[in-house]
Amino acid sequence: MEINKEVFSTVHHLIERCKDGAKGYKTASEDVEDQDLKDLFRKYAVQRDSMITELQDQLHKMGHTDTESSSVEGTLHRAWIDLKSALSSKDRTRVLEECERGEDYAVSSYRDALKKDLPGDLKAIVQQQYEDIKNAHDHIKTLRDAAKSR
Repeated sequence: MEINKEVFSTVHHLIERCKDGAKGYKTASEDVEDQDLKDLFRKYAVQRDSMITELQDQLHKMGHTDTESSSVEGTLHRAWIDLKSALSSKDRTRVLEECERGEDYAVSSYRDALKKDLPGDLKAIVQQQYEDIKNAHDHIKTLRDAAKSR
């Protein structure tokens, strides 16, 4: 199946957002002290890696491949940049705020993708991934709110 440039660009962008999230959560899981967050961040890093594989498989079925290396856009993406300083502060609320900020961008990217004319299987996968990312976002937000009220 031939894939048009807009579909390829959309899927590539989602892959980059998932790479950002996987890297951000992996970093957070290594540096955060709270065991519950460590476990949660590991889970979300694995989830994003799985999403990347799923999206890359869809591209492959359509005759395209996605490079394994992260793009400049992904490497320099600001949503996860401040996570390192939040981690060094050992402030649970700040760490969760930075994770939520990264998730805000991912949710937005998936919403935009769902507005595009994606082929059947791909649309279903993007819809499911959007729901998973939205659930992660909402969970992080709930934890952040709880941390703020302590």
